[in-house]
Amino acid sequence: MTTTTLSLVFCVAVLGSLLVQFWLATRQMRHVAKHREQVPSAFAGTVTAEAHRKAADYTLTKGRFGLLQQAFGVAVLMGWTLLGGLEALNTWVLTVTLPTLGPLGYQICLVAGFTLIASLIDLPADWHATFRIEQRFGFNRMTQRMWVMDQLKSTLVGALIGLPLLALVLWLMGAAGSAWWLWAWGVWMGFNLLLLVIYPTWIAPLFNKFTPLSDESLAQRVQTLMQRCGFAAKGLFVMDGSRRSAHANAYFTGLGSSKRVVFYDTLLSRLSADEVEAVLAHELGHFKHRHVLKRIVAMFGLSLAGLALLGWLSTQQFFYVGLGVTPNLGAPNNGLALLLFLLALPPFTFFLSPLMARSSRRHEFQADAYACQQADGRALASALLKLHEDNAATLTPDPLYVRFYYSHPPALERLAALPRA
Repeated sequence: MTTTTLSLVFCVAVLGSLLVQFWLATRQMRHVAKHREQVPSAFAGTVTAEAHRKAADYTLTKGRFGLLQQAFGVAVLMGWTLLGGLEALNTWVLTVTLPTLGPLGYQICLVAGFTLIASLIDLPADWHATFRIEQRFGFNRMTQRMWVMDQLKSTLVGALIGLPLLALVLWLMGAAGSAWWLWAWGVWMGFNLLLLVIYPTWIAPLFNKFTPLSDESLAQRVQTLMQRCGFAAKGLFVMDGSRRSAHANAYFTGLGSSKRVVFYDTLLSRLSADEVEAVLAHELGHFKHRHVLKRIVAMFGLSLAGLALLGWLSTQQFFYVGLGVTPNLGAPNNGLALLLFLLALPPFTFFLSPLMARSSRRHEFQADAYACQQADGRALASALLKLHEDNAATLTPDPLYVRFYYSHPPALERLAALPRA
């Protein structure tokens, strides 16, 4: 492939993905706006007109902001690549750090500097989403100080964990020969498995408070359900999600002996014991059908393919020049190759979104069916309705938008499929 061809293919992928995103988003907004005033007949009597309009307005507001984010994201992407942003950053970092920190230190500084700048560029959008959109619809409970502290803690944790991993991968790229990507894949796989073990007990508590479930009656029901389903967890915990948001959820986290069940306090305050049990049975359905294991295997398979592709591209000059960067002559290009690959990949993988979304929706249907076998299907249906209302999820999404993006089936399809709904 020539330099010009890669530049053209990249531009086509970027423009094509942007146009498809805009088309789908505008379809979604038109569809939701068209049905804003009328609650679907299947939900008449269970969802109020006010709640339905709030969900529509929330969807429309996020959709309009999403269009701006997508356009801005493309501008930033082109700025980093073909317009010379990464080239300028690399030239400056190379000049400043190579003489004192050496080849590995220079590459670490390049990737770290890029990550810091990219994070700062994203901060205004995150702030607006939290303190304008979420606040407007009554979901945000964070203070400005808490938001700033979360950003600082995330940066610190990311640096403490990410920098050693980055240094190891960059060292492997330079020292392990042409098969470095296989060694790097092994490191990446091990890191992700380790993260599953340490996240519940070491990282998550830095951002939220976790307390043992104090409702003994509910705890007993949950323990009985897990025993019936053959699932063992280290503990049942309640997370103070209400400190940051009014959204509700429950999830399993951890791996092996570190597995734990976590309930948002907002979930427990909203659902009955029967509904909590049904929601947990749904999550156990993912465990029973090995959905988490399948996703981990799929992620490892895709990461292996991606690293193999990067291993080849990093040796091709057209890869650098075609994306707006001049390869280094007196220093390694591994850090540059890694950044360019991460920048260029999303416009291409975007078109795989429908396949991944379809697989995820199928998993959700399977977990729902399992929940109806282990708990009350009517309780699951009522819990899903409450969660849809509490999260202001629209009941009238555009069908094509659903097929492309939705990882969970829309409420109408999901409730219709419940065996005992």
